[in-house]
Amino acid sequence: MADEKKVLEKGKGFFGEFREFIMRGNVMDLAVGVIIGGAFQKIITSLVDDIIMPLISAITGGIDFSNMFVALDGGDYATLAEAQEVGAATLNYGTFITVVINFILMAFVIFLMVKAMNKLNDKIKKEEEAEAPATKICPYCKSEIHKDATKCPHCASAV
Repeated sequence: MADEKKVLEKGKGFFGEFREFIMRGNVMDLAVGVIIGGAFQKIITSLVDDIIMPLISAITGGIDFSNMFVALDGGDYATLAEAQEVGAATLNYGTFITVVINFILMAFVIFLMVKAMNKLNDKIKKEEEAEAPATKICPYCKSEIHKDATKCPHCASAV
């Protein structure tokens, strides 16, 4: 009976710790980040598939990246869908090119976002530094002294 209580107490402790871990702000922030990242990935994929790849295709004279493949069975297929319908093994390098372009665009957009956030943070820090007083008041003699001073020049007290 006493052993069962110890097991239950340990279980409560474990689950209590788990609940605390889950409810921490950084875990929730991570969850929100993953969800937003998934939605953002869909936007970038649509940008690549629906806008950029058709433009590249138009510029290159109608190259269709989605049908760039090598049939590993030696067969000659007009489209990737036709090869997959027959069950042929294919090396889909066109799809790979599309995914690489997708990755580069995603990295570029994230770079621009981080750069903008860093610029905003720098601006806020500079404003805070400009607003911060350059002096402080000595707690002993109430004289105005430099904010970095460790000893008051008026009363020689350590501040």
